[in-house]
Amino acid sequence: MSRRSAPVPLLAGLTVAALAATTLALAPARPQLSPAAALTTLDLSAANRRAPIVGLYDWSKAGYRGGANLPGAAETNPDAACQLTPAELAAQYAVTPDDNVDDSAGLQAAIDAIRTGCSPTASYTKLSLITLPAGTLNVSRQLGVDADYLIIRGAGSGTGGTRFVFRPDANTRYDALTADGSDWDEDGMTSGSGTGGWIWPGRGLFRVQSRAVHTSYASEYAAAPANRKDLFEGTVNVHWKAGLKLRGKTGDTAFAARTGDTVVHLATSGSLSAFTVGGLVNIRAANSVNFYAQQDITPADGTLQNIHMRQQIFTITAVDTTNRTITLDKPLEYDVPVNSTSDGSAAIGGTVYDSKAAPLVDPVLGVGFENFSLTQDMPGLNPADAVHNYGNMAPAEEMHGIVFKWAANSWVRGISTSMTGSHPIVSEEAYHLQIVGNSFDGAWNKGKGGNGYFRGSRVWDSLYAGNTSRNLRHFTFQWSASGNVVIGNDFDSDINLHGGWERNNLIELNTVTVPYEHRSASCTANCGEEGGGGPDASTWFPIWWAAGKKAVKWSGSSGPRNVFFNNSMSKQTTAGAAYTPYYADHQRVYQFGWNGTGWKHLDSGGTAIPDWSGREQLDYTGGHGVDATRTDAGPSLFLKSLTGVPSPSPSASSPASPSPSPSRSASPSPSASPSSSPSASPSSSPSASPSSSPSASPSSSPSASPSASPSAPAGCVTVRTVQTSSWSTGYGMDVFVKNNCAQATVTWTVEFDLPTGTSVSNSWSSVRTSTGQHHTFTNLSYNGDIAPGQEESFGFNASGTGLPLNLTAH
Repeated sequence: MSRRSAPVPLLAGLTVAALAATTLALAPARPQLSPAAALTTLDLSAANRRAPIVGLYDWSKAGYRGGANLPGAAETNPDAACQLTPAELAAQYAVTPDDNVDDSAGLQAAIDAIRTGCSPTASYTKLSLITLPAGTLNVSRQLGVDADYLIIRGAGSGTGGTRFVFRPDANTRYDALTADGSDWDEDGMTSGSGTGGWIWPGRGLFRVQSRAVHTSYASEYAAAPANRKDLFEGTVNVHWKAGLKLRGKTGDTAFAARTGDTVVHLATSGSLSAFTVGGLVNIRAANSVNFYAQQDITPADGTLQNIHMRQQIFTITAVDTTNRTITLDKPLEYDVPVNSTSDGSAAIGGTVYDSKAAPLVDPVLGVGFENFSLTQDMPGLNPADAVHNYGNMAPAEEMHGIVFKWAANSWVRGISTSMTGSHPIVSEEAYHLQIVGNSFDGAWNKGKGGNGYFRGSRVWDSLYAGNTSRNLRHFTFQWSASGNVVIGNDFDSDINLHGGWERNNLIELNTVTVPYEHRSASCTANCGEEGGGGPDASTWFPIWWAAGKKAVKWSGSSGPRNVFFNNSMSKQTTAGAAYTPYYADHQRVYQFGWNGTGWKHLDSGGTAIPDWSGREQLDYTGGHGVDATRTDAGPSLFLKSLTGVPSPSPSASSPASPSPSPSRSASPSPSASPSSSPSASPSSSPSASPSSSPSASPSSSPSASPSASPSAPAGCVTVRTVQTSSWSTGYGMDVFVKNNCAQATVTWTVEFDLPTGTSVSNSWSSVRTSTGQHHTFTNLSYNGDIAPGQEESFGFNASGTGLPLNLTAH
């Protein structure tokens, strides 16, 4: 008998058949809660981040501005006109707490005043500030936060703080529902050429997104009724208006760029004016039949879509107007065909679909939400009825808490949400977010259509740390999300790799405690999933992975190298049972969708699994889609220390068999967030002992640790290099710039020479200029300011084996 014909003891004593046969009784009331286990005092600064680990992704630049500390008082604009106080909100904008009057118009006017009067001259070190009063503020419509470099700060998220109560009005609630009334019908929500899909993922209390309207939609916007005007807002950024088609690269004409490239070849016609050095661009690769086949998806499995499942936001470091190319700040993580047939595929639905390079014409930058609570009030509904109810209780009110779309370098900290309409936090085309020290508890809608998530969709290089999540459907990464770090959070729902080629995300040091009742069949009405299917008999485990044949209903399979490390995950497999640990080897690095050298769909006995449901306990190690050959002695792959005391110099290794599973190396500590401690806490936290992890086949050890060159002093700024990889004809190198000065730097420049025969083939996280063998690198907008004692870095690949000479920094 194959060892893959029976489950392995990821959870002791439970078979897949027994799991599928169990049934559920709905929980009658909200569970008793105990203290949260989120790690709220982690040092997330750049100085405490580990250098990139050979053989793993580089997560060192995740979060706000690539690793910068979140802003403090020193980064606030000193101009009083750009600091609105509670008294000024009341006097100038009639925003008064606890008066039972709608504050929507006043709050929007205050944001608009900052946008027009302060944002044009603001910056990351000159942020405007709206200070909210203590008490309750009433809001009835979505607030558009399109003022760059703005902090919206409350008086605290607990008792005595600032509380938003959202009661969506008739122009905010959805008046277009599916035929059975179970969910918002974005396709049926139309005005002129616009549809509700244009405002996906939907409306929220706060929406961080441009409201600028593309000129071609100006007349439709003017004619649209009040409840449809937002369909056209932000259209300056959509790829079909801002994007350029691509052309093939020399010698590889089917592709505009390949995995690992930093140069993208643009079409021979079309304006390049929106592509600027330091600007943001979304590189969007067209789906193809061959790409679907890679995910074990054929046309017989469902409708294949002409969309851009593979995409990512990058910073532009160079624009070559002569050769019509742009250079990105980091290497591509996927191939970019010129169109959906250039890779040899047949056309999907008979239509050829183009890949695009789409500049973000009007991204919203530097917006922060701090220290308040919010809820969506739903008279006639009882929050207790929403506990373990994975259906939609009020489909017309599927509004979110905070929405980030076409936004970058923004943050949420010290926020508490209770019973949002759908997602408390959701992204869609966002870059370098930092979501830290928040508490999210419950949603009115958690059912059909994909509602009630803590949702990271089309989000890149972002950081989710020290959050507590309760009574939501999932924490998700989906739709090409990549380069994100999820660390030190406390979830009572699954970590859900939801599909759409999400990849290269790090999930570590989280407490994930999933009760049996957390399952799609726990539902009273409007039940189902994002793709329209109904509930199944399974119960959600701490990890959910999107198999191609299942997830084609809404996107496609999960992508490569989503990494789980040192998490404390446990599952209650039957109602009332004790909790049992899951993937419990705390030193083992579990890389999902990976075979050690490349992408691998999870399989059982050599056949790709059609669905994760019912197969959560199978052993996917040993070449079946989860690479577990590496271990790491450190407590974190992301941070050097969890306590402020440096950990022993960790190094990844590949032992012949799994090592014992020690207890988590960091115990939870009391909250030290900017506001009062989160009110939500976990339901009946178990204390199960660790069990063995899946067996791992031996493999060769990874390449040797990188070698570092000595620092080269130049004033009080020094520079060092770390060779991260090498091959017969070249190498990769990271360059670290350290500020030893007494004050923060604003900009930096690194220069060096390369011997004859060696050149720079590509570079990232910097702007490069080259004259012969002399190369100069300067900072980008997000990594120029370095606090005293801290470092920033960039990298390059070299063609040739000669190392840098005459290395200087200033």
